[in-house]
Amino acid sequence: MSSKYSLQGLLLSLTAVAFVAGCAGPQSSSQEAINQALSLQTSTSVDEYVLGPTDEIQISVWRNADLSMVVPVRPDGRVSMPLIGDVQATGKTPEQLANEIEIGLTGFIREPQVTVVVKSMGSHEFSDRVRVTGAVNQSISVPHRSGMTVLDLVLSAGGANPFAQLNNAMLYRALNDRMVAIPVRLDDILNKGDVSTNYRMRPGDILTVPERNF
Repeated sequence: MSSKYSLQGLLLSLTAVAFVAGCAGPQSSSQEAINQALSLQTSTSVDEYVLGPTDEIQISVWRNADLSMVVPVRPDGRVSMPLIGDVQATGKTPEQLANEIEIGLTGFIREPQVTVVVKSMGSHEFSDRVRVTGAVNQSISVPHRSGMTVLDLVLSAGGANPFAQLNNAMLYRALNDRMVAIPVRLDDILNKGDVSTNYRMRPGDILTVPERNF
């Protein structure tokens, strides 16, 4: 299964994070969970691309141009193929979908060879973004870029506001079916040159900066 959050789950996570950001002293996860979350590669959100609704894919059947086409993955998660009809695409890698189409075509074509290439990754529009909320000058949600760090995201948000608890910032990262809270010491990063918590962002990450209580 993909580690991506559904849009509904992501919105629920954002609501929970917004609540935490307004409270003093957000609690971090266990050191073991933090180490696991930080060990995830940050160039992309999944090890293998998993198809989802609104993706556009190119299906090529070798020596059968009339069966080759570019089609969208429908909201019901399926694509339509001549001869075999609807095929479930959501939740599968392109290779898995190609293998299933090959099996379906076996009764019509001798030794079919199918390739599936992703042309447009619409289903990752939200899951591949990073966000910062709380005591910053502008809460933002921006597309993830490889190499992006915590500092890059804070600067993109116009920096922290005067009421920020900089060293109580928290980075929330999906790990399997849960969110891991990773402490970030923004004051150390911004004012002391200590970049030990200037972590690279992973698609889907949410950075929160709480405000001081008066």
